[in-house]
Amino acid sequence: MKVFKFGGASVSSANAVRNSVNILKMYLGEKVLVISAMGKTTNALEIVARKYFNQDPEVWTIFQEVKDYHEGIVAELWGEATEVPEVEKLFTQLSNRIKGDRSLNFDYEYDQIVAFGELISTQIISSYFNKIGLKNRWVDVRNCLKTDDQFREANINWELSVRLAKRLFTFESEDLYITQGFIGGTLTNQTTTLGREGSDYTAAILANLLDAEDVSIWKNVPGILNADPDFFANTQKLDELSYREAIELSYSGAKVIHPKTIKPLQNKHIPLFVKSFLEPEKPGTIIHSVEHALELVPVIIMKKNMALITLTPNDYSFISITSVSDVFSLFAKHRLKVGLLQQSAVDLSLAFDEPEQGIENLIGQLQQKFEVKYNTGLDLVTIRYYNAESVAQISEGRKIYIEQKSRRTARMLLK
Repeated sequence: MKVFKFGGASVSSANAVRNSVNILKMYLGEKVLVISAMGKTTNALEIVARKYFNQDPEVWTIFQEVKDYHEGIVAELWGEATEVPEVEKLFTQLSNRIKGDRSLNFDYEYDQIVAFGELISTQIISSYFNKIGLKNRWVDVRNCLKTDDQFREANINWELSVRLAKRLFTFESEDLYITQGFIGGTLTNQTTTLGREGSDYTAAILANLLDAEDVSIWKNVPGILNADPDFFANTQKLDELSYREAIELSYSGAKVIHPKTIKPLQNKHIPLFVKSFLEPEKPGTIIHSVEHALELVPVIIMKKNMALITLTPNDYSFISITSVSDVFSLFAKHRLKVGLLQQSAVDLSLAFDEPEQGIENLIGQLQQKFEVKYNTGLDLVTIRYYNAESVAQISEGRKIYIEQKSRRTARMLLK
């Protein structure tokens, strides 16, 4: 059995959906197809969630844009304006959600709204596949991927999920299942999400639970590149990576793979292919167990929209283990992920993803013990297998706030 994951770009139009059919026909046997929201739908539904939470009437404009976009794809796939009952039902549920009263928990409301992107895309694709004779079964992944209630970054209940997944994905009457990435459900059937770009992670989880032969993630790039082509010219494809190297890259912010994707695959030695849906016959990149030493070109990963806080104790005492522990506990409470840390005798600097909501409360709490300096709009650049030329290329003409180097990795926080 194989697990395929199609991202938003690979199902962003009627032609893209038809292309996914051609890819599936290249592979015989049992398959689970994990699908993201179509195109930029997740971005649009994030706006819907914010406007709904802030009681902004413009929410209905964005809602209608999302609905029109999907209805356009349906019309083109079916050859005429057509209502797919399951899709219309989902849009009615979303509309009723927006009309209702909101809770006081934005993360909860975010998950309940944004999850509709995956539910709608999978219903469209499942219905279309059945229409053209590609028999499949649609599965609501929330019925088998059970999580805690940490909304927007839920944790999987592995023991329960494996039992439920094996009950749902039996392959008794179908050899193709279609389900959603990114989302899960609590024990009380509240919708959760697994973190932004979490569909890759879903594919890895299902592969682990169902003992898949391999996983293929279909992207609009030829494989994993040594840099983001949106920012760098003359990028090179990496033919293979070890599980460990892939974890390093994803942790540093590589967008091609969700940070949690690799571990469930490594645990069962399941190889992961990153391939191009534009050139499906090409080999792409394989992530697997590697016994030999890898010799890679410099791999450059850029994370934008980083923030930096530098703390100095109000009494100019040394930075102690206790004070570092207290600061990290506070960051954990605010669900902020530290990407880079640097300490001197009396300064502690932490770089982290700039949060959507203001962090005035965090700064206020820190100011009880520290003098606080704060910067935003920074780039965190990681270079694996760095050399002098690659470091100079990245840092030229830019202000460096923090720079760190180890044997294989150089990291710089830049303006």
